[in-house]
Amino acid sequence: MVLTGLAVGGALGFAMQRGRFCVTGAFRDVWIGRNTRWITAFLIVIAVQSVGIFALDALGVIQLSSGELAPVATIVGAFIFGFAIVLAGGCATGTFYRSGEGLIGSWFALIFYAGSAAAMKYGVFADLTAAARAQTVGLTSIHETLGISPWWLVAALVLAVGYAASRHLAAEPTLASLPPRRTGLAHLLLERPWHAFATAVVIGVIAIVAWPLSTAAGRPAGLGITTPSANTVAFLVTGDVELVDWGVLLVLGILVGAFIAAKASGEFRLRVPDATTMVRSITGGTLMGVGAALAGGCTIGNAMVNTAQFSYQGWLSFGFMVLGTGAATHVFILRHRPVAQRSSTPSLVDA
Repeated sequence: MVLTGLAVGGALGFAMQRGRFCVTGAFRDVWIGRNTRWITAFLIVIAVQSVGIFALDALGVIQLSSGELAPVATIVGAFIFGFAIVLAGGCATGTFYRSGEGLIGSWFALIFYAGSAAAMKYGVFADLTAAARAQTVGLTSIHETLGISPWWLVAALVLAVGYAASRHLAAEPTLASLPPRRTGLAHLLLERPWHAFATAVVIGVIAIVAWPLSTAAGRPAGLGITTPSANTVAFLVTGDVELVDWGVLLVLGILVGAFIAAKASGEFRLRVPDATTMVRSITGGTLMGVGAALAGGCTIGNAMVNTAQFSYQGWLSFGFMVLGTGAATHVFILRHRPVAQRSSTPSLVDA
């Protein structure tokens, strides 16, 4: 059953690469031009997954549970992570799938992300991480605090996201498409651009499937990137095969799936960044591992999976990751725009 992690990771890497599903871009677009199309796609993933996992929980297939909230560690870690993904040029999964399509800067970001996460979880900073994560306030999930069925929150989320998606779809222009070079399934999978919302639904379904398959393999959790990445490094250092679990095969599968998608669609190309981009990738990757370890997860484990369970940690992380991305966007992007271009950017007050 552990090998199913490789299959799920392959499907996730394929879908993210073909759909150009970049969480960093989704968060960054909100600050640069008040564009909420991609963050709406991200919310679709959460909503689809939420429906599926609560149904599986009700059927007894999986058992959902949320850990107690460590507010300071979550806030600080999430903000650092959000800031770091702008430097790295991608979040955890974005770094994985871009590595698979040949972006060498992402290779370095990925190596330093996994290494710093391992240091924070198992190495010299493990005690610091444990101490920070131990400062909890007893809050677990929103529906438990309210004393209501989680299905009320699921319904509210689905309705809100559905409304936002419908507004975006109604405003989309009709674009002319080039004559297809492939036919049938090959055209749909490898040539035709994937719509952001269709990609989100696919990823949401993959996230649902991950739960029972991971649970059956002895890992009662859904998609996750940070701990599996840290475990990969720990295995390479110690040789402890017990560290190679479903999650490790999941992240390896993302690389494989993204490579297959990029190669088959003609988008694979080795790209060497300049020195400044390389330094930023390494710095961003390192800070990503630090932030994700403190926050208890990355944009997948926290902002996508824990939010679907309506855990406080998930939604608090989500918010502070967006804020961290906004801070980095202002420091590294908006401040360096020409004055005329900067003045034409809609103010956040009007959002």
